Amino acid sequence: MKEHIKKEPINMLIGQRIRQLREQKGMSQGDIEKASGLLRCYISRVEHGHTVPSLETLERFAAALDVPLYKLFYTGDEPPPTTKLAPRKTLEELAMESGEEGSEARFLLKLKGLVSQMVDSDRAFLLDFAKKLASG
Repeated sequence: MKEHIKKEPINMLIGQRIRQLREQKGMSQGDIEKASGLLRCYISRVEHGHTVPSLETLERFAAALDVPLYKLFYTGDEPPPTTKLAPRKTLEELAMESGEEGSEARFLLKLKGLVSQMVDSDRAFLLDFAKKLASG
């Protein structure tokens, strides 16, 4: 007799993972609604596996949960290995290059330094403002 293995659909797994991350962070569905702009009833439908979110919506969930996107699919502490990708330069390495890429990297390093000097409330305001600009 062949053993039957029950596989859960991807929408159920994604929903469970989003709920798990939300609860680990002590957030309510209302908190996710405020941070992402997604309706609470939609968040509930995703968490219960009734709907499959688009990649754009998954990015909104990840941003609201303040986790990298891969965390919605992967439970390890470190990102999964990406052996087929070429090594990437650090921001500091890019800043040493000439041209537009180096110029942009130097700007980002300067911005990083300035943001690190801000008080937490100002940094939170700036991040919220940037999220609103990016979403709409």
